[in-house]
Amino acid sequence: MSENIKRKQKTMNSKNTLGGNRQMNNKGTMNGPGGMGGMGGAVEKSQDFKGTWIKLIQYCKEYLPVIIFALVAAAIGTVLQIIGPDRLKDMTNEIAKGLPALINGKAVIGVINMDRVVRIASLLVCFYAGSALLNFTQSYIMATVTQKISKTMRTDISQKINRLPLRYFDSTSYGDVLSRVTNDVDAIGQTMNQSIGTLVTSITMFVGSLIMMFYTNWILALTAVLASVIGFALMMIIMAKSQKYFTAQQEGLGSVNGHIEEIYSGHNIVKVYNGGKEAKKTFEEINDKLYDSAWKSQFLSGLMMPLMQFIGNFGYVAVCVVGAVLAMNGNISFGVIVAFMMYIRLFTQPLSQMAQAANNLQRTAAAGERVFEFLEETELEDESQKVKGLQNIKGDVEFKHVRFGYVPEKIIIHDFSAKVKPGQKVAIVGPTGAGKTTIVNLLMRFYDLDGGEILLDGTPISQVPRENVHEQFGMVLQDSWLFEGTIKENIVYSKQGITDEQVVKACKTVGLHHFIKTMPDGYDTVLNDKASLSEGQKQLITIARAMIQNAPLLILDEATSSVDTRTERIVQSAMDQLTAGRTSFVIAHRLSTIKNADLILVMKDGDIIESGSHDELLAHSGFYAELYNSQFEVAV
Repeated sequence: MSENIKRKQKTMNSKNTLGGNRQMNNKGTMNGPGGMGGMGGAVEKSQDFKGTWIKLIQYCKEYLPVIIFALVAAAIGTVLQIIGPDRLKDMTNEIAKGLPALINGKAVIGVINMDRVVRIASLLVCFYAGSALLNFTQSYIMATVTQKISKTMRTDISQKINRLPLRYFDSTSYGDVLSRVTNDVDAIGQTMNQSIGTLVTSITMFVGSLIMMFYTNWILALTAVLASVIGFALMMIIMAKSQKYFTAQQEGLGSVNGHIEEIYSGHNIVKVYNGGKEAKKTFEEINDKLYDSAWKSQFLSGLMMPLMQFIGNFGYVAVCVVGAVLAMNGNISFGVIVAFMMYIRLFTQPLSQMAQAANNLQRTAAAGERVFEFLEETELEDESQKVKGLQNIKGDVEFKHVRFGYVPEKIIIHDFSAKVKPGQKVAIVGPTGAGKTTIVNLLMRFYDLDGGEILLDGTPISQVPRENVHEQFGMVLQDSWLFEGTIKENIVYSKQGITDEQVVKACKTVGLHHFIKTMPDGYDTVLNDKASLSEGQKQLITIARAMIQNAPLLILDEATSSVDTRTERIVQSAMDQLTAGRTSFVIAHRLSTIKNADLILVMKDGDIIESGSHDELLAHSGFYAELYNSQFEVAV
């Protein structure tokens, strides 16, 4: 699961490379729900404890019969423990018959019925052994079921990521999403594994002990209950106060994860720009908020145990004093006092366990709300009903009055229209923020249009499933993306039926074969944190991947920006072969690399202001000529 999430995270990073016109904080911790803004509002946000647990129960409905069986087994095992002191009372009274007693001034030694003592002892052994077996059964079942539920929940979150629009990740940090997969799911699993069973056994033991105490002696029972009322009152007050801090703690964990993931992934930039102090300051602010909520939640929950221990000890003292008075008056036997000493422990111990379980249930409610909030996010439109498909695409592309903005109130592409013939190499140029990358995002259907239409071979892509649109494109981005796997697996990536010969041919074409053969295991060398690859070598692998995909359309986003001049010539030659016979879109800032483009679209402020070949645009002496000539200007 961790590998899948890691790969998904990197995939989203690659896609976000295309989002050049989005706000800079598309991964930012500060503005996302997992950032400090989200952290600040976490405490104020009302929690639907009951509603969240109803959702969780519905989510686990497949396992409910097994869970109920396990909880019933735990309850029965607890009942067997509760019966024990009553039998122990009888054994104590039987043994007490053998103690010396004064009758009419004479010491009389009674007779102990050993047969009855042995019978009672054997029965107690059976009770306690049966209780242990039933509790073991409950623990085994709950551990198995909760891990299956946690696995299913992590899988659902991972699959949900694939169904979410990129708009969601524009305002949510990846660290916050990962925190829901790890921290929140783990919190739910631990509670279901431990706290629910503990809560059932504690309630059973509490109620059962109460009944047995009143059955044995109502005066001592009232004494024990009154001594415990104080504990109940304090427990309820603490539970009411601690919920908001548990919620803030879970939000804070998401904030910390988001910030650390962001800073770690860009630690080179942080170092170069001496951003360490600012990053540390931001981290300390988030960490202080997490410390505050975690300290308060843990402190309040930590009060439960010493509080219940005090109440339990106070109950011992009260029962001993009252029991001594009753025994002296001949109202109870010595065995009743012994039994009540055990019942006091069985009665007060569940109080602390119930309090701890209640705190865990609150923490789980906070975690569950975050998980279900994510699972209930608006997904991409269901396109199963779309029957149109793109097959044997020639590569004819048409943009018709395209209008788009990443946020409705800020339109980036105003009225974009263009026609691209099959096999043409189209370069999209313009200043930063002109909308070059946005056009490619829309062409790939990463986002839906606000107006207009894009057609492939005359078919509107809005009428075709996204997956079918993606199949028509190969892509080489400015930032290379590799996952942990062999070089061959990185090149083949999700393409079926590819032979070793095809992989080798693609690598030879881009000039990568010789380097791979120098690696310890050749094409089977695993790329991980220990594999030392230059940015240029990583880029060559992604170019070879695009060749293997063999899609009819190709997108190149500054694909040679990370390689040196000599390697660029090799890559450029490979690109010429790669683009031959394919409709290709090249986003370029170095205009010298797109001289041979069939069509150059010059964009500014979201619209095409010039179009034509390189020579035509230079002859026009317009905006393109100004951009092109600016490359050769020498500062005086």
